[in-house]
Order: sequence, then structure tokens, then C-alpha cells
Amino acid sequence: MSAAKFQMGRLHGTPNALTSIPTPEILVALRRHVTGDWGDLDEQDRLENEFSLTRNLRLFSVYHSIQGVAFYIITEADRSVTTVLLPEDY
Repeated sequence: MSAAKFQMGRLHGTPNALTSIPTPEILVALRRHVTGDWGDLDEQDRLENEFSLTRNLRLFSVYHSIQGVAFYIITEADRSVTTVLLPEDY
């Protein structure tokens, strides 16, 4: 497994995400997020995240559960908080 590229800070999840996505799938996605596997982003958004890593800007990933439910993981620019949420929670 790759090493973490940044600190995630406190972990939060919206109630909607926590009831819609199984915890083991959230944990896998968090591991992917912190190692720079941004999930289902297009190339431009992937490049934006790589730029954001070096400039301490917000990081954004998109994943899909086994059931096909899309969810986001967002780490704030100051790396104090990482949130798991559904698109409708954004």
C-alpha cells in the first residue's frame, strides 16, 4: 500500500453518507484518498488535486459503493477535517 500524502485531520461523515455507505467501503475509500487515489475523477480534476497537494488547497475525491452509490471525500485546505458525504449533501 502507498504511503499517506497528507494528514486528513478529524474525520466526519454526514448522516446521509454514514447510513448509505457501508463502513468498510468508507474505510477503503479513505485509504485511497489519503494515498492520492482520487477515485472516479476526470484527468483535469486529478491534476487539480495533485496541484492542491503542493499548495495546501482543498482535496476532493469521488468514489462509488459496491451498490453504485456515489460519494465524495473532501479534505479541507488546512488539513484539519476530512468529510465523507453524498453529492446531495454538498
